[in-house]
Amino acid sequence: MDTLGMDTPQRLAALAVLTLLPLAVACGNEKAAGDTVGAGAAASVSGVHWAVDDITVDGKKSDAPGGAWLRIADGGKVKGSLGCNNFGADAAFADSHITFDQVQATEMACEGVPPAFEETLARTLADGDLKTEVVGDKLTLTTADGDRVALTKQDAAPLKGTKWTITSPDTAGKAHLTFDEKTGQVSGSLGCNKVKATATVSDGRITLGTASTTRMMCDTSLMHTEKSLLKLFDGTVKYTLDHRTLTLTSENGERVNASAAE
Repeated sequence: MDTLGMDTPQRLAALAVLTLLPLAVACGNEKAAGDTVGAGAAASVSGVHWAVDDITVDGKKSDAPGGAWLRIADGGKVKGSLGCNNFGADAAFADSHITFDQVQATEMACEGVPPAFEETLARTLADGDLKTEVVGDKLTLTTADGDRVALTKQDAAPLKGTKWTITSPDTAGKAHLTFDEKTGQVSGSLGCNKVKATATVSDGRITLGTASTTRMMCDTSLMHTEKSLLKLFDGTVKYTLDHRTLTLTSENGERVNASAAE
């Protein structure tokens, strides 16, 4: 995921992709190779954005931080978030079971997301054969040892009317924008100061007017982020929506990512 300041060497190093846990469970691989694809499980689980609710390991339940999710494409490719770090994998179905192989994730520290949760979630997803159970809009993945990941189907977020939280570690979730269809404006916070401007949406682009802001002084990192966000205004930005992720790209190519608030 791109974040503000992505061009710095430190951020590039932090986002280096690593293999969290190669799936090397012999019995799981043998079953996936020997059985036919479980069409029922694939149909009920694939093509849905699943938000992670909680995870239970060794009888201990831990609530998921906001932003943990996964989605399985029809071809079995998996992408998602462990809460802070993005991850990818390959999914194979057999009967009512699923196996995640080649689990890989970025390595980035985010405030408010315990690293231990991300590691536990990654290990559980990569724990060989997982039983799938879909009831209504709920999905439960259960390991052979009884550990469970509980998920809920999550609908896509519209551009207008959604509170979009800027996904930059520097803002710690304080920066956000909301596009109002009735007023034709965007308002929110730059991380420290409040902001408001006109916003005209048309053909994948948003024309932003001059930013009107408050005048508070905050932490240096927040002020640096504010300056970057202010560059989006007084011009036209391209926007793309991917379910609950919004990407704004300025005329000079700088990208800002945001996620729909829960």
